[in-house]
Amino acid sequence: MAGAELRIAGDPSLLLPAEARYLGGAVPKRIQEFAAGRLCARRALAEFGFNDHPLRIACDRRPQWPVHVIGSITHTTGVCGAVVAGQRQFRAIGLDMEIVGSVTPEIWPTVCTPDETAWLATLLEPEQSRCAALVFSAKESFYKCQYGLTRQWLEFGDVTLDIPLRDANTGFFSLRPRRKIALLEHAAMPWTGRFEFYGNLIVTGMFLDAR
Repeated sequence: MAGAELRIAGDPSLLLPAEARYLGGAVPKRIQEFAAGRLCARRALAEFGFNDHPLRIACDRRPQWPVHVIGSITHTTGVCGAVVAGQRQFRAIGLDMEIVGSVTPEIWPTVCTPDETAWLATLLEPEQSRCAALVFSAKESFYKCQYGLTRQWLEFGDVTLDIPLRDANTGFFSLRPRRKIALLEHAAMPWTGRFEFYGNLIVTGMFLDAR
């Protein structure tokens, strides 16, 4: 497995021609995010011998990784990251980064189950903001990871987060389905991932081992 991150705006002039053609009339912010993601992904791919490999976009808008390679890209305010792995080691992988404080109570009903909302309501700041970001980011990592196997689009309410230890800067999270979803046919539970806080940034990741 290899990863890369970028904490400055992505430079679109560094995109390969096969990548730049997807920009179209995108706004500057989107162009910078796209460029940062591609640069991180290509740095990680270089560890697998894919030098200057153009990362095209598939019909479902996901990156087209090289044969026998899987990966995940994430970006949020001020930072972008990518992780790449071989399919002999992992079947699926998901990565996400979020800024603590971005998941405000106003959007809890969109991203949280009733149990998660009730749990968050019992917390005081700054723990409430940290845990809200954890709920959102853990689900994003999970959705990216499972999609690599199932090609199934999920809603935030389709899974729920098992309440983790509080006040932890790093640890593991676990998710449970709230309805029958396709991943149940591909991977046995528990479905777990890892989280780590870096100041006001949370990074989450999840992978499924190769069989």
